[in-house]
Amino acid sequence: MTILPRGGAARFSRRASSRAPVLRPALHRVHAAATTESLTITTPDDWHLHVRDSEKIADVVPFTARVFARALIMPNLNPPVRTVADARQYRDQILSAVPEGVSFAPQMTLYLTDNTSPADIVDAAKSGFVVGCKLYPAGATTNSDLGVTDIAKIYPALRAMAEHGLVLEVHGEVTHASVDMFDREKVFLEEVLGGLVAGKSAVPGLKIVMEHITTAEAVAFCEDAPATVAATITPQHVLYNRNAMLVGGIRPHLYCLPILKREKHRAAVALAAMSGNPKFFLGTDSAPHPRGTCWGFPKSDSRCLQPLCACLSAILVTLTSTGNSYKYITRRMFAHTSYERGLTRLTLFFYTSQGAKESACGCAGVFSAHAALPFYASAFEKEGKLDKLQGFASHYGADFYGVPRNAGTVTLVKKNWTVPQTYAFGNDVVVPFFAGEIVEWQVEGQSI
Repeated sequence: MTILPRGGAARFSRRASSRAPVLRPALHRVHAAATTESLTITTPDDWHLHVRDSEKIADVVPFTARVFARALIMPNLNPPVRTVADARQYRDQILSAVPEGVSFAPQMTLYLTDNTSPADIVDAAKSGFVVGCKLYPAGATTNSDLGVTDIAKIYPALRAMAEHGLVLEVHGEVTHASVDMFDREKVFLEEVLGGLVAGKSAVPGLKIVMEHITTAEAVAFCEDAPATVAATITPQHVLYNRNAMLVGGIRPHLYCLPILKREKHRAAVALAAMSGNPKFFLGTDSAPHPRGTCWGFPKSDSRCLQPLCACLSAILVTLTSTGNSYKYITRRMFAHTSYERGLTRLTLFFYTSQGAKESACGCAGVFSAHAALPFYASAFEKEGKLDKLQGFASHYGADFYGVPRNAGTVTLVKKNWTVPQTYAFGNDVVVPFFAGEIVEWQVEGQSI
């Protein structure tokens, strides 16, 4: 069964009639399970989150901070967060974006490179706010070019992590050109993680989190591994298989890494999330990217041509640097003339949709922070597993990371609402998960 919201199911079935037989039974099951009107659980944690940097932080941190008490912050900025000093500065930026009166504790991670030393690990353990280090195979995902090229190069750092109690968070994909995109996770388990967990080169006592697992093989690996191995699961990998991204047209805002997989893998991952097995817990991997790139030019007095010339020069520079065609750009330009105090004033705006997401070569990442907990609630409810949500969202991650469970609670209420088409994101916008679709749950008191 492919689990989809009503709006999304209707839209996808219209675009790809071949999927209708799969979607209709899912809808019948939604109505049969829709009996609970509210659910109160221990305040949850998000054990995998991207909030970007600079002016973008203020637009995305509040979504998470108002619902989750803690979040594990990913370090793949540009440049990445490689030292305790980097992590401290980044943490301060995040805390400055937390809404007034809201208690939120970012849990920081360092970005492992071939040159990460045991001394770096000792410093991280002493910091009191760095709880782990992230292993990105070089080239595996966004801003991972400085990642690890050979795991053998970081064994001294890994042994220091085990000694000092830091957790290794793993993006589990190989990057060999010869490996099919849909097999990268499976091959990583065979070629890399298996040896790290149980082979001759295993590091005793090292806690490992398999981030954002997507395959039945990853579920089985985690289940069979020692208690020092756990896994996080995202909402998109519970709710969608790869048809949602590819059938009836490519949907770039569902493109993430690891990529969505076949239905059998989605079903296995969803079953693991709802199993009550403490090895599996919530990690959204919410990863916002700007939809496009916008430039705005201030109003200019028409008596002076210099500002207008400057605007046109900027456009020409942009055309040259981005490679966009003149005809394409001019279709997206407009001039607005108004009269103010007898003076003709010209406002010129320039827009192109060739951005990080909607592009011929778009970035990987799904932004889900705006409604992360409701997404999980919808998925769990559809399978009759709402009673398992609290452990998955609030208990198991805290237990694995060795921190106290949160003392507060949050309440989810059964109330339909429509996800906006976009949210502000720095000088651009981000298209959220389920944009324009109906979500059947919301967090009580949360501003939509």
